[in-house]
Amino acid sequence: MMYMNNVLMDTKIPDDSGVSIEYQLPHAGMRIDFVLTGQDEYGTDKAIIIELKQWSEAIATDKDGVVSTYLGKSLQDVSHPSYQAWSYAAYLQGFNETVYTDNIHLLPCAYLHNHPDNGVLTSAHYADYVAKAPLFLKSDAVKLREFIRQHVKHGDKTGIMYRIEGGRIRPSKQLADALVSTMKGKQEFIMLDEQKIVYETARKLAAKSSDEKKHVLIIHGGPGTGKTVVAINLLVNLTKQGLLAKYVSKNSAPRAVYKRLLTGHMSRSQFDSLFVGSGIFTQTKENTFDALIVDEAHRLNRKSGLFSKGFNQPMEIIRSARFSVFFLDEDQRIAVQDVGSEQEIRKWADQQGAEVHMLKLESQFRCNGSDAYMAWLDNVLDIRDTANPTLDGTDYDFRVLDTPDELQQLIFEKNKERNRARMVAGYCWPWVSKYPNKKGYKPFDFDLTPTFRHKWNLADDGGLWMIKSDSVSEIGCIHTSQGLELDYVGVIIGPDLLLHNERVVTNALARAPDDKTVHKKKELLKTVEGRAQLDLIIKNTYRTLMTRAMKGCYVYCTDPTTAVYLRHRISNPV
Repeated sequence: MMYMNNVLMDTKIPDDSGVSIEYQLPHAGMRIDFVLTGQDEYGTDKAIIIELKQWSEAIATDKDGVVSTYLGKSLQDVSHPSYQAWSYAAYLQGFNETVYTDNIHLLPCAYLHNHPDNGVLTSAHYADYVAKAPLFLKSDAVKLREFIRQHVKHGDKTGIMYRIEGGRIRPSKQLADALVSTMKGKQEFIMLDEQKIVYETARKLAAKSSDEKKHVLIIHGGPGTGKTVVAINLLVNLTKQGLLAKYVSKNSAPRAVYKRLLTGHMSRSQFDSLFVGSGIFTQTKENTFDALIVDEAHRLNRKSGLFSKGFNQPMEIIRSARFSVFFLDEDQRIAVQDVGSEQEIRKWADQQGAEVHMLKLESQFRCNGSDAYMAWLDNVLDIRDTANPTLDGTDYDFRVLDTPDELQQLIFEKNKERNRARMVAGYCWPWVSKYPNKKGYKPFDFDLTPTFRHKWNLADDGGLWMIKSDSVSEIGCIHTSQGLELDYVGVIIGPDLLLHNERVVTNALARAPDDKTVHKKKELLKTVEGRAQLDLIIKNTYRTLMTRAMKGCYVYCTDPTTAVYLRHRISNPV
């Protein structure tokens, strides 16, 4: 703060300006380093938001609004300071009722008093954010002082930050209207049949929920039943109604992709704060939100937070909102940490005194609308007995290929249609390409043939792997594909799923060492219950990967016997 003191040592900056240090953004878990408040020459309330950094160097990345810098002893990706300051202002402008009704002007900027002006942070790649939040570097103390003097001519006569602190947190009409307009005309967000029924039921429950009478809605739905379509429509329309709502998911990929589909671009936007992870509610006060909309709720964990210090994610979510809705498919639990289930949610809803409601989404809009394919897959993977031992009578394009090169060629060809074909795999291959300075580094994670050499899903913008134009040449994992939809998917089945003595068996030890979905697998393999849990996780993983596509699924098995078994099961019952 010494550097800010030097900047403010100017007789033309009013002594009675307001100063706030480390201001906590409500319900966001972030702090604004420095805020200076006062009035301009016309008496308009102004708050200058200043993000302070001690960095002496930064490295540009090709990610939107992201740079790399040394924090501690390691190089880490962090938000560009101008983006950070702008996002704080956008949050207050969009959600703090005092800011948008009292017309308080927010002026974000960033001050890096140790960083030279070497063109890195001010390059064209970051120009949009620097334009929104001016950047002041090592030699710019005078420029920052002039910026402050330009906007704050008089001291703070109206207690601006006290008023902001006391302001209700509600979405502004401007933000709500902008959000609604992004959805207009987008085919992927149109609701059909029972989706509309579920949506209207959720809206009604959200409207009547209160501190005294909380409601919880559990919505069961398999792959392709439109869970996320309903979730996004709920987010948009509850926000339009003036309710404080957030879309919640454990994985970042659905959040990144659906923000992109809403806004039409990959840049960060004013809507970012509406999409959050499931582990941020550990310290949230009871009934802070009107509605929390939890997609892929089967992926919720028992513990939250950076060091898993939270108590229970379903409980934390129910406690934090007057109304919470959980979109659930228990057959897509793919990690030992996953606790999302109807039983778990009901337990904590009862503990919180919330009334529980349950609905189902059953119509299948994926896999050519074929419930038969889904049932066959459960049968063939030995997840459950079904009445579909073969694929006879279905028109879903399922094939088993002899080589990874055939799989690659087919996916590349299908991708030319709409950029909606991708390859995915079970996590049996270590991600060695991600760490070029680490021992054991290799340029490719998959080196299966001289012409099949690929990396895991994009290290940069990984959450957007499924829709990035160049990602067809990289292999997706469960974390970047779950909850998302393709036209065609190519699945590489590794040595963790095999045919042995005419039975489908799993081998958790064949998973890559850094695969967290089978955490503590050696301990779990020592008990019958643990082995059963790992077996189901691996089978559910492949079930999930093999149900990502609308039109076709193509499979390559590293084990030839497993390939023969799958090919045989297409038209021949066991």
